[in-house]
Amino acid sequence: MSSAILHQPRIVPGGELPSPAVSSGHSLHLAIITDGNGRWATSRGLPRSAGHRAGAEAARRIIAIAPRHGIGTLTLFALSSANWQRPTAEVRSILGLLHEYLLTETTHCVDEGVRLTIFGRRDRLPATLRQAVADAEAATAHGTHLHLRLAIDYSAREAIFQAACRFYKATELSPERFGEILAEVSRGAAPEVDLLIRTGGEQRLSDFLLWESAFAELFFVEKRWPDFTAADLEAALREFSGRERTRGALPSAVTV
Repeated sequence: MSSAILHQPRIVPGGELPSPAVSSGHSLHLAIITDGNGRWATSRGLPRSAGHRAGAEAARRIIAIAPRHGIGTLTLFALSSANWQRPTAEVRSILGLLHEYLLTETTHCVDEGVRLTIFGRRDRLPATLRQAVADAEAATAHGTHLHLRLAIDYSAREAIFQAACRFYKATELSPERFGEILAEVSRGAAPEVDLLIRTGGEQRLSDFLLWESAFAELFFVEKRWPDFTAADLEAALREFSGRERTRGALPSAVTV
């Protein structure tokens, strides 16, 4: 892994975090692969379901502080399509936890101005969870403080494939039009990802937002998701704010 990609959090004691969004006038899209819940639990002699519940608490922490750091869109990888290969009891536990979250947090999201969007396949979800998703999305539709997106039963490759099938019939053929169709497949448009964080020590994208992360900055953290704190988020954002994002062009200080 290139050293230009692999970075670990560096906490500056007493340091203030300059918000990249405030300094650039751009509301950030932060995406997080929330990895390590099961390993966090087993390392403590707990069932893996306890790790997923602890992971939900970590999500609450990050959701609460995201807007103050200039994050306008927060996308969390809650359940991948590949996760169906896990034991039935674990998948049922994750789905149950998601259902519980929607039932208990929707009112709080409304109060805090958080718009909640769920994307990914829905046909394999229990009917009660599908209804909870629809109710939560409708109730929070007018939130403007933060757009919270949860990827559930999601595969980026499958979403791209489905978009390609629709794109084949499109009258306008362009990358922009394909992106619009992909957004339709993914149940709503979102800006390109600015920063993608993965917890848990692994260094791969795992079929997450492949199109949307084309120019994202990547940040890999050894900590497992339940242990991820506000200080870890601030460290990632501080690192991000120090990177010059040229999107293929020359840095502004370079002359030819």
